[in-house]
Amino acid sequence: MRLPSARGPVSAALIGYLTGQSTTIPAQPDLGNDDDLHMTLFVCYELAYRGWDGVDDAFEWDPEVLRLRALAEARFTAQLHELVGAPEPVDPATVPARLRELADADDGPSLSGYLRGRATYEQFREFVMQRSVYHLKEADPHTWAIPRLGGDAKAALIEIQLDEYGNGRTPKMHQELFKQTMRWFGLDTAYGAHVDVASTRTLANNNLMSLFGLHRRNRGMIIGHLAAYEMTSTQPNRAYGNGLRRLGGDPVATAFYDEHVEADAVHEQIAAHDMAGAFARAEPELAGDVLFGARCALALDAVWARDILDAWDKSDTSLRTRKKLAPAGTRTSPAMAA
Repeated sequence: MRLPSARGPVSAALIGYLTGQSTTIPAQPDLGNDDDLHMTLFVCYELAYRGWDGVDDAFEWDPEVLRLRALAEARFTAQLHELVGAPEPVDPATVPARLRELADADDGPSLSGYLRGRATYEQFREFVMQRSVYHLKEADPHTWAIPRLGGDAKAALIEIQLDEYGNGRTPKMHQELFKQTMRWFGLDTAYGAHVDVASTRTLANNNLMSLFGLHRRNRGMIIGHLAAYEMTSTQPNRAYGNGLRRLGGDPVATAFYDEHVEADAVHEQIAAHDMAGAFARAEPELAGDVLFGARCALALDAVWARDILDAWDKSDTSLRTRKKLAPAGTRTSPAMAA
């Protein structure tokens, strides 16, 4: 994936560091701008996934990059606490029921309803571009949790992930099914192709999964995040599929959404009871983290949907328009090269 354009001085300094235009990152970066904050985090996190074209893989563990990432994560975490509150101890036996309550109480704006009945071709295409940032690596952030679990919770997570990865068949992987939807809209299906035009909230949703998935200490949060996604996706995906059919989408184009309607109806129970419930019983001190992860997932998704609908209500685009940086030559991390 090509490095995206910077969205402020901190992400510019990071990209400059990764491309050899500078040798240090500011010691006290100003992370007060959300657009800059989330592009900074996204660039840092992607080093742990598939990396950036022209950037040495050693930067994943570069001390300067990790220092900046930690500062940005602290800022993001503080924002999450402001949004949904901090994790609190809970009775582990109540976790499945409380997850159900959170899912049922989710009253975020109905982006799925808009896409089902009102969205134009261009608006639905924008939605697909925004979602591609996640769907082209769908399941990957949650897979980080597998080696951090044991017993029933691990087995349940693997059961869910097997479906996400097509049970070992490439054409059935959800990442691959989403490419079919993108092709119907004539979009570039390359991994990360639309990061540059993705909104700040799109980056934040993706960064949330990485924040939870990449840290062992957050293993309860990534479990809660996945549970919330699985427990609230059946109806929206049915709406997305019907909306795409309304616009003329064929069975190949709608296969991604149709697959989720079927799979997530099963995953919902596995996620709440076999995965999250078992995890809470095994590690009761982290039961509150499970609910925190779920609350964050639902809250950020609601903010994201509201921003998109607000833009469309104003007959505006939900996308950004930025020119990509020219590809840089490969550079080795100065700290790691030594």
